[in-house]
Amino acid sequence: MDDTDMDDTGRRDGTTRYSDPDCLFCKLVAGTLPVTVVYEDEATFAFRDLEPQAPTHVLVVPRHHVPDVASLVQEAPEDVTALMRAVAAVAAQEGLADRGYRSVFNTGAEAHQTVFHAHVHVLGGRSMAWPPG
Repeated sequence: MDDTDMDDTGRRDGTTRYSDPDCLFCKLVAGTLPVTVVYEDEATFAFRDLEPQAPTHVLVVPRHHVPDVASLVQEAPEDVTALMRAVAAVAAQEGLADRGYRSVFNTGAEAHQTVFHAHVHVLGGRSMAWPPG
């Protein structure tokens, strides 16, 4: 998507839901910072992680700002379903659906959430160890 696809607020999706002008992921969704987009729909936006922890490492975020998945469940539970649909779509698109992949929500600083905009990591392309972390 290029700048001609954005509305007058700078958002790609044209929604009126809350966007935090200081949030890195809100800036990516809005298209004001460059990112490699791998999937998007009306509710979600997925892009390659800049510091991948696996051969495939994609982040899937809701298009509106909410700090974490626990808040998303309270504010817009339908968007949690949309996130998981997007995870499945990304996994299929990336050739991981039949091989296996990991979906990770980090919630809070102790869980190593560093950007406080709800997101899920889609990791695959290698064998995953257990337990994680």
